[in-house]
Amino acid sequence: MRIRATVAAVSGALALSALAVPASQAAQSHDDLPAITSFGFPAQDRAAAPKAKGLAASKAAALPVISKVVVNGGKPIVVGTTATKKVSIAITASHKSGIADAATFLWFSKDAATDMYYGFDQNEDAATCKAASATTSTCTLSVTVDPWYLTNATATYWKAAAFVLSNDFEIAEKYTAAQIRMQRLSKLDVNAAPEPVKKGKTITVTGKLSRANWETGTYKGYATQSVKLQFRKKNSSTYTTVKTVKGSSTGTLKTTVKAVEDGYWRWSFAGTASTPAVSATGDFVDVK
Repeated sequence: MRIRATVAAVSGALALSALAVPASQAAQSHDDLPAITSFGFPAQDRAAAPKAKGLAASKAAALPVISKVVVNGGKPIVVGTTATKKVSIAITASHKSGIADAATFLWFSKDAATDMYYGFDQNEDAATCKAASATTSTCTLSVTVDPWYLTNATATYWKAAAFVLSNDFEIAEKYTAAQIRMQRLSKLDVNAAPEPVKKGKTITVTGKLSRANWETGTYKGYATQSVKLQFRKKNSSTYTTVKTVKGSSTGTLKTTVKAVEDGYWRWSFAGTASTPAVSATGDFVDVK
């Protein structure tokens, strides 16, 4: 059996977003998330399972039980400016007859007037289900997130819907089965100079913290963020924080330190709700 959400496509682009975006962005086509218009069975499955939707409350005890939904292994979904991100969604459910199939979609908002969800549909026609017992299975699907459809305002919590079909054609539906953060990919670089430098002289360490701007398709400086300057001795594997520096309005970083010994300098950013943590690759300075 196969169950899956269906997506409305218009001239190759998915439109009619329910997102609230500034007027200055409204003309950009990639402000529109795919519109997931309905959920259900293919026609042959509906014929085989007449009880699929609209079950009476008295039937509730017979429905499958969705016990766990894990999106992207439980880690935030981090998306850059151009590359799509394939995200796994694992649905664990049980029923006395066993689990036949599952379906999902990842969504950001819902339009109350049209009852449409806006997000990304699953890639597969059917889930891959692995039975843990005669009654319980974990079914895995994937969703592909395309940054073209994202706006910066969507760097927040998203929800995963989960639908499960039992072997005797009962369906469980849970539209908010899990929540996961969508984050804007961050980048951080560093340069420590001069190289080499005499012991006791001043080293200037510069860099820039930037993150994906989904509305322009570029990386822009992440303004006024606190970033740690860290040092690792030449023969050590551990970085130690030397100081914390606040970046400029364009994300640039700059500070000075005294040259003491050979080693690597880097910037390290702890991350925020919308942006993941990132550390620059260490820049080696030879101290004479």
